[in-house]
Amino acid sequence: MTRTVLAVFAALFASSSLFPGEKIAPRLAAELQRLHPNETVFAWIYFTDKGENEAFKSSVPTIVVSERSLRRRSKVRPQSSLVDYGDIPTSQSYVEQIAGKALRVRNRSKWFNSVSVLATKQQIAELEQLPFVKEIDLMARFRKNQSEEQLQTSQTSSRQPQTVQPQGVYTLDYGASFGQVNQINVPAVHDLGFSGSGVFVGVFDNGFRLLTHEAFATMNIHATYDYVDHKVSVVPNNPSTSFGSHGVNTLSTIGGLKSGQLIGPAYGATFILARTENDSSETPIEEDNWVAAIEWADSIGVDVTSTSLGYLTYDFPYTSWTWQDMNGNTTAITRAADAAVARGIVVVNSAGNSGSSTHNTLGAPADGDSVLTVGAVTSSGTRSSFSSVGPTTSSPPRIKPDVMAQGSSVVVASSTNTTVYTTSSGTSFSCPLAAGVAALVVQVRPNATPIQVMNAMRNTASRSSTPDNQYGWGILNALAAIDALPVPIQLNYFTATFSSGCVDVRWGTVSEINNYGFEVQKAQDTIHSIITIPNSFIPGHGTTNVPQHYRFRECGVPPGIWYYRLCQMDLDGGRNYTEWIRVEVPTSVNEEKPLAFALYQNYPNPFNPTTHFGFRIVDFGLVSLKVFDVLGREVATLVNKEMQPGSYDIEFDAKNLAGGVYLYTLSSGRKIATKKFISLK
Repeated sequence: MTRTVLAVFAALFASSSLFPGEKIAPRLAAELQRLHPNETVFAWIYFTDKGENEAFKSSVPTIVVSERSLRRRSKVRPQSSLVDYGDIPTSQSYVEQIAGKALRVRNRSKWFNSVSVLATKQQIAELEQLPFVKEIDLMARFRKNQSEEQLQTSQTSSRQPQTVQPQGVYTLDYGASFGQVNQINVPAVHDLGFSGSGVFVGVFDNGFRLLTHEAFATMNIHATYDYVDHKVSVVPNNPSTSFGSHGVNTLSTIGGLKSGQLIGPAYGATFILARTENDSSETPIEEDNWVAAIEWADSIGVDVTSTSLGYLTYDFPYTSWTWQDMNGNTTAITRAADAAVARGIVVVNSAGNSGSSTHNTLGAPADGDSVLTVGAVTSSGTRSSFSSVGPTTSSPPRIKPDVMAQGSSVVVASSTNTTVYTTSSGTSFSCPLAAGVAALVVQVRPNATPIQVMNAMRNTASRSSTPDNQYGWGILNALAAIDALPVPIQLNYFTATFSSGCVDVRWGTVSEINNYGFEVQKAQDTIHSIITIPNSFIPGHGTTNVPQHYRFRECGVPPGIWYYRLCQMDLDGGRNYTEWIRVEVPTSVNEEKPLAFALYQNYPNPFNPTTHFGFRIVDFGLVSLKVFDVLGREVATLVNKEMQPGSYDIEFDAKNLAGGVYLYTLSSGRKIATKKFISLK
């Protein structure tokens, strides 16, 4: 009898050592209770500090991210805080110790100072004892809902009828894809000369099996990585044609370019591709792949991300995240999405394909308060039945989705034939259409913050006056979203020259909105040594339509090549930056060079109906300033007379010009300069 009692007591004591301790989060604790000691679980392990990298806490080096990333972050952060503690890498020593006790370390997150692991219940108990482990939580795992994402394998000629493009109205031939982009007013933006050029767009999907498709022939792909198979190529190792097909479809929707067949909204953008999803029906989708991908893309300098996640909670025995957890703060993937927005990235996500219910049917990270969540409509503009709905379960609840785009019968590139086009349905395809619009907005309004971009897209959508949880703010309008973002200042000219031993910085504005003032910044490499010049602040004029002129002089600048720019500050704390101007400071006064002949970029640009042309001439003589269309035909003469040397500003009213791209040419003696502008109508 005594031996039996002791044996039972020993068994209980042994099993109690595997009971969750104080570092185990409640959801993981519930999962561990049902597991046997050798059964496995996916978990996040959060650290107390950065270990050997903690020394960088007081002064985080900017080299941890790219120059592009720093420039993008400057839209939402002061110059002194472009990088922070979250950018310091996780401790390699900590990771190695974790790897020695877990079955596998999957991914690292410097933002969350954590690693994701696959470990047994027994190993979790051992990991909890490590002194640098702060908390261990369950990793979200999902099952993708593909019930509505059915690819029609018929070729273009046999598909259901599409909206026909009218002849002679638009420059580009969109073919069968015209309806999906015209519904959101993209062709009007393309005709103004915008295609997403210069914008980095991240597309996260299940891989990209057929990047040799003709729709990608001119696509600029900057970087790729496969977080499922851990390799650079984003073509899945699995030979099945279903693996990596979805990514081909979504990528072509946002950025494909084949005249007469398919043209995506952001066909001129630069793309960063990440494989974050495993197509295997037996394998849940793990959120840590997406978290790793967004941190990687941020470090490169991504501006917009498009993710066609449409996930349901996973089946038993996996612990579920339910509609009740869609509050914007629970899952790591949603918190990472919001962290990306805080770093200046526009995060666009599909709402999901779970249709309507008495509660929300969203999937993370569509519940994020800073995430632009996209629902789906048909070609006629009615809500697609599969499109997920809100509201979130936050307090107060938030309307979701945010906006709508076509998600039924969307024209996409085939993933099995390099010259074939098909159609597919799902919010997976309304999402890249919306992300393409976001890329266009960012191109035209590069200083706009992600929240400003998101608000502009929502407030100009078809139902903006009566948003609800079925349609959000309604169907997008790309051109209206661009026009809704006012330029804080309409800069007329901006010059920086060295004369009389000082750098003379001058600028003028045509109009100002909410302008608190300016600071002058300088650098020698334009990024890693930026200095806000002390006492350089010059007050602005708030909101005014009266042209204003400003000047700042800095003396005693060391010889060499310097770059100057303006930091314009809004009354509400927002900041905008001009481009850099190069100034050469000579070693002696005798080396000073005369002011150079110059034609400045007009401002504002694009504009409707007036803009200003600034220029500088160095010799007395006949000066002409003329405007030409793209065919070389003269459409306006602004100046044609003899002029004295100096700087000039000419206002131009383009009310009689059609919208489009034009050239303006300045000639003085043998010197000629030409630049381009865009007239909006």
